Amino acid sequence: MYDTILDHLPYKSSFRFVDHISTLSLDEVVGEYTLREDAFFYADHFPGHPITPGAIITEIMAQIGLVTLGIFHISQGAEGMTFNPDRPLFPLLTSTDVSFFKKVLPAEKVVVHSKKIYFRFGKLKCTVTMTNSAGEAIAKGTFSGIISHLNQPAS
Repeated sequence: MYDTILDHLPYKSSFRFVDHISTLSLDEVVGEYTLREDAFFYADHFPGHPITPGAIITEIMAQIGLVTLGIFHISQGAEGMTFNPDRPLFPLLTSTDVSFFKKVLPAEKVVVHSKKIYFRFGKLKCTVTMTNSAGEAIAKGTFSGIISHLNQPAS
């Protein structure tokens, strides 16, 4: 079931930041990602001392904590929504409020835990926490967004 949800993530190649989902329900998701040492952003952030940019940490949190949970809601028909596996999904992050506590280095594995605050009118709001392998908080925040099928052009 989790692989089906991951197959519907709209990200590919170097911009997909989800390796594994270990828990998934309508109320929460827990997933993992290991930062690739050869990721495109490390070459310039910072040369000789690479550190994961805050924007990438935020993106990892959003992909696991908001988009994956949102796709699951849609696939379960939440709020009468219809899931069409043949149509791509488009996530739109509408707001974030993130605090950062620790840096993330290349090859580090992070765990993201998200709990739903609400899902209504097609909008999902969650509290999302990222931890390192020692269980220490890296970042925490509130994320909101809308995930829907892309409109297909008329034939």
